[in-house]
Amino acid sequence: MIDDPTLRETRHWNLPEILGLYSEAFPDEDLAPLVHDLMTGDRDVLSLGTFDGDAPAGHALFTLFGGPEQDRKAALLGPLAVAPRFQRLGLGGALVRAGLERLKNRGVERVFVLGDPAWYGRFGFATERRAKPPFPLPDGWSDAWQSAPLVPDAPVPESPFSLPEPWMRPALWGP
Repeated sequence: MIDDPTLRETRHWNLPEILGLYSEAFPDEDLAPLVHDLMTGDRDVLSLGTFDGDAPAGHALFTLFGGPEQDRKAALLGPLAVAPRFQRLGLGGALVRAGLERLKNRGVERVFVLGDPAWYGRFGFATERRAKPPFPLPDGWSDAWQSAPLVPDAPVPESPFSLPEPWMRPALWGP
């Protein structure tokens, strides 16, 4: 159990420990290039973590973007990781809720995610049919592409919207 589950924004100097967290949480996936590129490039990202001492227990990234006529009014949630020994303690949910609140305060109107509808539905996400992801999703994954409005009647960015280059890798959008 973490004594102080305070969330805070993380910075590039936290990157080595954060990359270790993703390797631990997802031993069969290599998310390190994506996390590295998002956290070190000149991109508008919100990086949140919770720590057990100096070691990250959980981490979430939110990449801000805009559609053809929007200026950073949308964000993409992911990746999100919690160290196995801290899973099922509510850290992932706390990261999502804190991220959504901070994004709303920054003027973001809608957040997208590719993930488990049952889990993300608890935070207001619902299957997104209007705005399409940048790459076709595998059969059976159509309900996993979701969005959540942060303000009432938030517009859905027109497809195709432009995500930063690290997200434009087809392998990130399928098994």
